[in-house]
Amino acid sequence: MGRRGDHSRDELKKMAIDAAEEIVGELGAEGLTARKVAAKIGYTVGSLYIVFKNLDDLTLHVNGRTLDNLYAELLSSIDSESNPEASILALGHTYLAFSKANVGRWKMIFEHRLPENAELPEWYYEKIKAIFQLVEQQLAIMQPTLSAEALKLDSRAIWSGVHGICILSLTGKLDITGGAATELAEHLIRNYLKGSVL
Repeated sequence: MGRRGDHSRDELKKMAIDAAEEIVGELGAEGLTARKVAAKIGYTVGSLYIVFKNLDDLTLHVNGRTLDNLYAELLSSIDSESNPEASILALGHTYLAFSKANVGRWKMIFEHRLPENAELPEWYYEKIKAIFQLVEQQLAIMQPTLSAEALKLDSRAIWSGVHGICILSLTGKLDITGGAATELAEHLIRNYLKGSVL
């Protein structure tokens, strides 16, 4: 069993997040426990709570890293794209691909619930905001007269539609609609942009 002095606080934190990611990848969010994480890294559960307040705090840090990974892939997908509509389509395609490649971690972002009266930390909100801003920036190019509030609303409406397609696809319910996820997402985005900002 590891001793407290074997690793620094930051090293222990990274080890725990790495281990939690692996567990969620294999077993889903429901398989994540402090005991499993501790066993995987060779420390006691008590050692985990030196760097995390509780399991919810660890889960938020795993979700935060997932959001960072998602942001990096989204940003990369539009890095060399100059057309804003094509960029938004690329963001939609990348979101679909990321959810499919990282099912457990992606689902945990939306399935995890904090205890009543607990609030998400500001750093977590900033990660979510950064992802939406990728869409907002492209919408602002397409329609410079839109207010900040309208850009915010449009970006979230587009995300909600694509997110719904992700959920249907990952739960095997999309077959009922008779369409492929990528095709439906592209159709939704093109038509939303046509009616909203073009």
